[in-house]
Amino acid sequence: MKLQTTDRVRGIAATLEEEIVLGWLMPRERLVEEDLAERLDVKRHVVREALAELERVGLVERVPNRGAFVKLLEPLEVRQIYSVREALETLAAEQIPFPAPDRLLTQLQQIQDAHSAAVSSGDARAAFRANMIFHEALFAACGNPHLVELIQAMAQKVHGARSITAASAEYLALARDEHLGMIEAIKAGDRAGLVALCRKHLGPSRDAYIAAVEPRFARSNALKEGRPITATRK
Repeated sequence: MKLQTTDRVRGIAATLEEEIVLGWLMPRERLVEEDLAERLDVKRHVVREALAELERVGLVERVPNRGAFVKLLEPLEVRQIYSVREALETLAAEQIPFPAPDRLLTQLQQIQDAHSAAVSSGDARAAFRANMIFHEALFAACGNPHLVELIQAMAQKVHGARSITAASAEYLALARDEHLGMIEAIKAGDRAGLVALCRKHLGPSRDAYIAAVEPRFARSNALKEGRPITATRK
């Protein structure tokens, strides 16, 4: 029974995480345990434990006397985490053995076929899942499980920053094309090209999120400090 509850908590946490990434649960949105339990058809304590798990990884924050909310990441924090991600992910790309074994190329192509199909059909949730599996397989090929663990942890910390782009047809198509480029670089033994693509791949979600929230933080800081608010030009 305990194992079933643990699995259920993980499943609910994964579902809520996807909804945060896809922008279906927005930053600063309140997460009401009773409402979520009813919508997801689980006991309230399962939701509570799932929210605690998401709080642990930095996707949810609890405000005293107000409850749980989707965490709104500060632009500086996003820049810092993405800087770490770039260092880790390019390091992994540099360590993938070349020439790559056929089984790796076959695995990546099969995963990407599923991702491409999801992008074509506009299924953002399936695209998100396939995207996760693609990167797990890609970086696992470096052969260093400790590096892979760090990559996954850093990526999860900024899942909320992907809410601007994760369900966008334009950005999904761009991600698809870059995945295909990574596979071609591996086939060709083009190490520099693979590393460059891994670095470039991080930019769109980071930049879109910062552009969306930075004016909000600037206004908030100006109000706190009593400074006049300058209108943002578009």
